[in-house]
Amino acid sequence: MSSISQKAAIEIRGVSRVYGSGGGKVTALDGINLTIRENEFFTLLGPSGCGKTTLLRLIAGFDFPTTGEILLYGEDIAPLPPFKRPVNTVFQSYALFPHMTVAENIGFGLKMLGKPAAEVKARVDEMLELVHMVPMRDRQVSQISGGQQQRVALARALAPKPKVLLLDEPLSALDYKLRKEMQIELKRVQAETGITFIFVTHDQEEALTMSDRIAVMSTGSLRQVGSPWDIYDRPAERFVADFIGETNFLEADVLSVEGERARVRLASGAEIPATFPDQTTPSGKVTVVIRPEHARIAGPEQASVLSGTVETVVYLGTDTHIHIRLGDGALFTIRQQNARSGHCGISEGDTVGIELSDDVAQILRD
Repeated sequence: MSSISQKAAIEIRGVSRVYGSGGGKVTALDGINLTIRENEFFTLLGPSGCGKTTLLRLIAGFDFPTTGEILLYGEDIAPLPPFKRPVNTVFQSYALFPHMTVAENIGFGLKMLGKPAAEVKARVDEMLELVHMVPMRDRQVSQISGGQQQRVALARALAPKPKVLLLDEPLSALDYKLRKEMQIELKRVQAETGITFIFVTHDQEEALTMSDRIAVMSTGSLRQVGSPWDIYDRPAERFVADFIGETNFLEADVLSVEGERARVRLASGAEIPATFPDQTTPSGKVTVVIRPEHARIAGPEQASVLSGTVETVVYLGTDTHIHIRLGDGALFTIRQQNARSGHCGISEGDTVGIELSDDVAQILRD
């Protein structure tokens, strides 16, 4: 197993990509600055059209930046064509050769590089072991499942030992259960090989499951870069908080700031502590976010920070979502894990209090 290095594998410096000209000009990427570390599983996350696939294509060499530099271990690769870059790509469509066996598909790239037959066989054997496909080596790829085809595509891309592996939504064609299994497999393979993985997805859960770090993108720009915990629990701005999972937005006034904490007054009049993003000093009116699972229904003897009327109770198997209309008209959601005993004990029309711990509120930058 490899650990993440502090050494930069990929450095993206002031990269922009503009298509067209004049009135038809479209800016797909706008001044991107980003460092991706050696041995890191790094994810570019965002909605369709945010620029994440464009950035991946620039790293791969399938497109070229309008401005800026792309460095691989300190060498500017932006002018180089794809075949001269020590990177490989796994695409959404696996692009396997249907007339070849699993082993032949994995070894194809090595043969094109002119590697000796013995070396090709040894590397193919190694890749089959890595992706748990040894029993399938002589099967035609048309005779194996979608998940197995994904493993073959991954093995083929890893066989030439690229310094960086790019993955463009490779799990999107799989069903939910298989996709979950392959998320764990991809992370295992990345850890075992020590190769830097750059993964593109619009699926928030997928990004949180696999990544060492995540870059959230929107309209051609980076909105926040951090660990899954940073992105989910400490979103810096509204777009990130809204895009990653469910959250509650509350308006508040900043009363004081001390160190890394502020004290804010909610519309209900309650005062609570809140954290805030780095390089920010909150003041005046702000927006505070609280994740649904970080709030609780207050018991009869507890002092509640907020209160309201239950509008809907939605049972989702593992948990129940309770939607509460607060006194100021805002809607607040609580996610409560279900016990084996059954019903959560809350009904529509109930008046309830909401309890918040001291570490659950986060002030947004915007």
